[in-house]
Amino acid sequence: MIHSVLMRGVILGLFLLILGCGDGKKYHDDDQSEPVLSSNNDLTSIIEFQRDLNKEFSDPVTSPLPDRYRKDFNGLDFFKPDTTFVVNATFTRTPDAIPFLMPTNTDRMSKEVIFGIVSFQLKGNSYQLEVYQNEELKEDEGYEDYLFLPFTDATNGNETYEGGRYIDLRIPEGDEIVIDFNKAYNPYCTYNKKYSCPIVPSQNALDIEIFAGVKAFK
Repeated sequence: MIHSVLMRGVILGLFLLILGCGDGKKYHDDDQSEPVLSSNNDLTSIIEFQRDLNKEFSDPVTSPLPDRYRKDFNGLDFFKPDTTFVVNATFTRTPDAIPFLMPTNTDRMSKEVIFGIVSFQLKGNSYQLEVYQNEELKEDEGYEDYLFLPFTDATNGNETYEGGRYIDLRIPEGDEIVIDFNKAYNPYCTYNKKYSCPIVPSQNALDIEIFAGVKAFK
């Protein structure tokens, strides 16, 4: 999985509505076990993701934050890096899937197709999530292999944004893919009402607490 500021900016740019008219940190309860850092490569990748995302949010050109929030922006609130939330998943393609219109938080509909199903083990339990490909974005050069993984989990509405979070993926060459929940980020409509963001489908609800990635924005 490759985190790309440009990639996320382009796809979320598709969700931007044309406007015709117009910090306190929140920590979760300490039920979480001590974060595990099993791989220096994983840790480095997570730290780079956090650094790049903060850089994006600080830049007036790429930031979704309104000016009144960005001027006092000191960084997003992340969970501590925890490589137990980096999972090796089986990737099953769904070539016969029919494109559909995914609802958003506005009247706009996002044309998506279920590109595949990821199956994985996390905290001793088995899970499956649908992975989507945007029918418009795949026509853009450099985004032919971009995949979109939205999900909800048991932290939503408490430690994390109530509407769920997103993860960027790329089409793998084989039938395996790495999913790093430390790279889960909030939809841009969390920060700015001028964005139109896909609503996480109910089938992508996890009944586990994902103490990884970006926390709720305050």
